[in-house]
Amino acid sequence: MKEKISITAIASLSPLGSTIEETWAAYQNNDHYFSLAKENGNTSWVAPLSPAARTKVDELRNSDTKYKKLDDSVLFAMVASRLAVQKSGWENTSEFGINLGSSRGATKLFEQYHAEYLETGITSTLSSPTTTLGNISSWVSHDLGAVGPEISHSITCSTGLHSVLNGIAWLNSGMATKFLVGASEAPLTNFTIAQMKALKIYAKAPKSNSASVVNISTVTERSRSYPCQALNLKKEYNSMILGEAASVACLETGVVKNALAIIEGVGYATEILKHNTSISANAVCFQKSMKMALGEIDFAEVDAVVMHAPGTIKGDSSEFNAIIEVFGDYMPQLTTNKWKIGHTFATSGMLNLELAVLMLQHNRMISVPFVESKTTNRKLKKILVNAVGFGGNAVSILVSKNE
Repeated sequence: MKEKISITAIASLSPLGSTIEETWAAYQNNDHYFSLAKENGNTSWVAPLSPAARTKVDELRNSDTKYKKLDDSVLFAMVASRLAVQKSGWENTSEFGINLGSSRGATKLFEQYHAEYLETGITSTLSSPTTTLGNISSWVSHDLGAVGPEISHSITCSTGLHSVLNGIAWLNSGMATKFLVGASEAPLTNFTIAQMKALKIYAKAPKSNSASVVNISTVTERSRSYPCQALNLKKEYNSMILGEAASVACLETGVVKNALAIIEGVGYATEILKHNTSISANAVCFQKSMKMALGEIDFAEVDAVVMHAPGTIKGDSSEFNAIIEVFGDYMPQLTTNKWKIGHTFATSGMLNLELAVLMLQHNRMISVPFVESKTTNRKLKKILVNAVGFGGNAVSILVSKNE
């Protein structure tokens, strides 16, 4: 990297809450945030937004007639972006760029409009403008009155961290001094869940004849209290679960006084495809991206890795193998948040980054409760954050404590 980058604010809407304080408080317990939902007559585990986060989305939707026809993914991003900008101190400026992405985009609206078309042969006037991927960045830009560059993109599950890469590239080029980056995903739809089940990677839910959403406090899956077994390398079945969320960060050039954390290095890599969803047994893409992010830094300085670890057998094990290949005898502490909030596709990397920032600020490791983990007494100063998507497009970001 040409110059270090400051994260001056980060905000999210997720199953954990709608504020940084709510999110950190939720990380202090060992509860998961999954519930059971009915779709197409089937019962599935899902991780919806928290009630507080959903209330903020509903309030935004009802605040302006223009917002009523927007997809949840757009509204999620608008709320999270407002929260981030409020915390960043950017409220008196419009001179910042925006790069927000999504893996699936306006999934709910697209399914709705397509179903109407199949039934009637006619489609709504707003079906095209409200389902384009550019909706997310453009509506956020409109809402915040930003005058900088506005970019949208989709690179599957590493979309959020690719937004960080893009923002850093603009900042290091000198073409901008501030950039709003992140991702938004609202994938809890019948078709999207069915797609994941077709890949045989989704967690199996117990059969239930109860209401569409039930209390899961007494429900276990295959005698386990945690339906998503992310980072359990001994699991014999896939256990990925979808969640919905948006997460946005404010980036500024250099090391600024009010920075929550500092981005010291970035890395990225892809693998040669053998299958549409493939990744090698030792995740060569992750090995390359992690080494690039670490650069000349002594590997022993890395205190923890927030893994992508989606809860699938191959996904978890290949990333773990890659970490062993890279760090060898200097293994850092490992964690993931998908056992708690599921896989939020594009947003997952940004939520990983948020967790890393919170752990650095509070000097507290958040571990996976059902996995034996290496613990140390040393302070958390450097954390590596990973994300990867279908096709082996990995991104790694090295963040450090602002001291």
